[in-house]
Amino acid sequence: MKFDYLCPLIQVFDMKVSLQFYVDVLGFQIHQQAGEAHDIGWVWLRRDDISLMLNTLYELSDRPAQPDPRRMDAHHDTILYIGCEDIEAIYQHLVNKSIQCQPPETAPYGMKQLYLKDPDGYGICFQWPING
Repeated sequence: MKFDYLCPLIQVFDMKVSLQFYVDVLGFQIHQQAGEAHDIGWVWLRRDDISLMLNTLYELSDRPAQPDPRRMDAHHDTILYIGCEDIEAIYQHLVNKSIQCQPPETAPYGMKQLYLKDPDGYGICFQWPING
């Protein structure tokens, strides 16, 4: 058996806000989408060898005014780990884009890591082995 790729799907509250983060800040591109620009319900994003799908939690007409804080709190156990050799460059890029994150740190197991949250509270960790 051969596996060709992994493409996680996460549910998002506001697709426009999520796309601003993943496309405008992190540089992903829309590979495929369902819906028109003002009402995209699903996207497949790609950047380099990474794929990620986003799906709206609510239809636009049914979306409440604010996300459910309990649901967002539950996202703390989901982290997308992204290999990125130049952790300092991504940190500076994020700071320049006004994204809140702490400076990178080296974990006891030898990975330089930079953690942040996306607009829905999902964790993202850019990491690279310090001896890699």
